[in-house]
Amino acid sequence: MYHNNVLETIGNTPLVKINKIAAEIPALVLVKLETTNPGHSIKDRMALKMLEDAEAAGKIQPGGTIIECTSGNTGMGLAIAACVKGYKSIFTTSDKQSKEKIDLLKAMGAEVIVCPTNVTPEDPRSYYSVAERLSKEIPNSFWCNQYDNLSNRQAHYESTGPEIWEQTEGKITHMIVGVGTGGTVSGTARYLKEQNPNIKIWGIDTYGSVFKKYHETGVFDEKEIYPYITEGIGEDILPKNVDFSLIDHFEKVSDKDGAVMCRRLAREEGILLGYSAGSAFAGLLQLKDKLTKDDVVVVVIHDHGSRYVGKIYNDDWMRERGFLEDELKVKDLIAKKSNKEFLTVKEDESVRTVFNLMKEKDISQMPVISNGDIVGSITETNVLSHLLENPLKNAESSVKEIMGDAFPMVTEEVPCKNLSMYFSKKIPAIIAKDKAGSLHILTNYDIIQAV
Repeated sequence: MYHNNVLETIGNTPLVKINKIAAEIPALVLVKLETTNPGHSIKDRMALKMLEDAEAAGKIQPGGTIIECTSGNTGMGLAIAACVKGYKSIFTTSDKQSKEKIDLLKAMGAEVIVCPTNVTPEDPRSYYSVAERLSKEIPNSFWCNQYDNLSNRQAHYESTGPEIWEQTEGKITHMIVGVGTGGTVSGTARYLKEQNPNIKIWGIDTYGSVFKKYHETGVFDEKEIYPYITEGIGEDILPKNVDFSLIDHFEKVSDKDGAVMCRRLAREEGILLGYSAGSAFAGLLQLKDKLTKDDVVVVVIHDHGSRYVGKIYNDDWMRERGFLEDELKVKDLIAKKSNKEFLTVKEDESVRTVFNLMKEKDISQMPVISNGDIVGSITETNVLSHLLENPLKNAESSVKEIMGDAFPMVTEEVPCKNLSMYFSKKIPAIIAKDKAGSLHILTNYDIIQAV
């Protein structure tokens, strides 16, 4: 069995249990893993639906141009469809979007126009306004306008909602999802609430967005609007696709908490997800006290972490924004050492030779080598104990007779907080290898000096 083209692989994404991160949550937590779509995002669903509905309505003809304002994922879904169906594509995006998203759109043959983030939607420079203007200027073009095009939420009513209901055998009690254009949350929520009106829908918002306050007060407060870093959720407008009557609660999550949670999901669950997924899980943890052991929670994921390797998965990017505490690593200990000389002793050398070398160099331990390989270690405690038993005889003994096990070896990227597992009374030092392949002895004293 095979598919006729890649568009036929959209949907039917897996539902996966979250374990470690959900350990402190009483409910069963499942993730709707939309990263398995061909564009690695849930937006493939609505992108194809918007285009096919436009074709059916005669709004675009063969050989035409697809135009859209996008944070990247809807653009990717439309770009894939354009490739298969033979359309040109032009996408406008904001300058806060990751370089990876822009490069991926270009790789699919799309033209990408980057617009400033910190302008109002009505500003002629905004990515909304530029897309609308282009659609009026270019013949046989169609501006999808995912914010107000109701085919967006219809796609999720027809596919995402039924899939979740079937996969949970109707046991779902809560759905959590980031809210941006509103298509995913509204379309999926409408289907699920038609099956069971008691299902709770929790929308994840970000600071700098208008959604939460508008939902709770009915007031569109422009004072709520300010630039934020989180991608794919939150808005400074009220898209027609957002049906606020279907959303039971909005939870705001900070830029930092969303980014940090993404890295936890990667390291603890082995799932590389996008920024909004981190926000959704951070929001879930903030709301955990509202859940019980009988609840079944589905977190709907928007996109894959490959879109953010230069951002939230980059240590320097995270540190620059204060999202990642500066973590002392082995390479920092190496850099701070004033004496980087790596001294060794051969296993057939005498204890007297080692004793004299330790006195001369003012060191307390050394690796022992044989034929160029590290085979053991020797410390001042070994040497002194041996010499005191019989100074004349034992001084001529070989190092091999009294050496201990080789010191543990670590790479320069190991966090210093992890070194405690190596040190003990019998292991007073470790060997660190830097990126150039050079070896260094590190002791507790080196850690103290670095701190």
